[in-house]
Amino acid sequence: MNYKQTIDYLYSKLPMFTRVGAVAFKKDLHNIKVMCNKLDDPQNKFKSVHVGGTNGKGSTSHMLAAIFQQAGYKTGLYTSPHLKDFRERIRINGEMVSETFVTEFVTQQQNLIEEISPSFFEVTVAMAFAYFAAEKVDIAIVEVGLGGRLDSTNIITPELSVITNISLDHTNILGNTLPEIAVEKAGIIKPGIPVVIGEKQFETESVFFEKAVETGSQIVFADQELNAIGSERKDEFLTTTIGNAQTILYPNLELDLNGFYQLKNVLTVLQSVSILSNKGYHLTEKAIYTALKNVKKLTGLQGRWQKLAEHPLVICDTGHNLAGINEVMQNIRNTPFEKLHMIVGMVKDKDINGVLALLPMSAFYYFCQPDLERALPSTELAAQAKVHGLIGQTFETVADALQAAKNKAGINDLIFIGGSTFVVAEVL
Repeated sequence: MNYKQTIDYLYSKLPMFTRVGAVAFKKDLHNIKVMCNKLDDPQNKFKSVHVGGTNGKGSTSHMLAAIFQQAGYKTGLYTSPHLKDFRERIRINGEMVSETFVTEFVTQQQNLIEEISPSFFEVTVAMAFAYFAAEKVDIAIVEVGLGGRLDSTNIITPELSVITNISLDHTNILGNTLPEIAVEKAGIIKPGIPVVIGEKQFETESVFFEKAVETGSQIVFADQELNAIGSERKDEFLTTTIGNAQTILYPNLELDLNGFYQLKNVLTVLQSVSILSNKGYHLTEKAIYTALKNVKKLTGLQGRWQKLAEHPLVICDTGHNLAGINEVMQNIRNTPFEKLHMIVGMVKDKDINGVLALLPMSAFYYFCQPDLERALPSTELAAQAKVHGLIGQTFETVADALQAAKNKAGINDLIFIGGSTFVVAEVL
């Protein structure tokens, strides 16, 4: 198979969560252990940081990778899902895995794939671990796919576990309450391995404390140790000063991930850096400043409050659950515009009414549907939105919705694109 045939094979042959939802989620670690065992357990051949949580784990992973990379470490980065190219999931020092490696890996493992029928995600995790081991990375930042306890990435023994926050998402798989979800996320906490929790939440803090006691792990809540002062968006950067109760630690830090919600993530990142530095990693202040100002350039991250055009201003963001949309709405409120145009599409297994209830009635909506089986038809989305007082038009494709918004918007308006990672992926 060539590269295109290889990717088509993976998409068509394997159950893929992004395409079909919960039926693709394997509720044990059997397949990934079998695959990695056949590969001589590559996950044990490199050091790692494991990053989970409901929101912000992707941005946090990319920030950490950028810092290690800028500090001179050969840095692997595994994230999901991808937006434009499958190879975005597996990077070293910002460079995507080669097409040749992907093709050769699948060819070599095809008999095993046919034998054990792993999920798409299980194959990509095994591929990433094999690649990082083969390339002898100094460290890999590994983002959890879904949950934590039963996620395929959860066969690593990291230097540090990081859990950004807990909110309601994937409730059909992870549980219907915050404590239930926290139990799944806490599954990445390993014996004797320190853990950073991004946000201390009343409903979930006892879950993490109990797990940390059980595993003998040092536990730190980043937002109890650090705080952001005087934050504002200047040009393309979010500028902030980070300190603790007594001392300013990072004055005038500039973030190229400039959504205000990144303030939570940067506290998590800097608390993680503190612990990793204590473990012997040489992460200088200069590397931190340079990396956080250039995360997109260093790692290739896209889709986080990303500006696509000006006059009218066109912004996309992958936030798609209640907490994510709340953060997006804060960013919209902090952005000057005359009229707001919202291009929105969603998938069927999300809290659709919960999200719609957060969206502004003052906007004009362009309801659309991403091109995948899980997509909620735009007509159904519009009907549910109307109950919440949201008025607009329906479109069969994301591209049609975007063109209509561009035709209608004035030069001082804001066009926002989101509601689903897959809507953003199609726009990009």
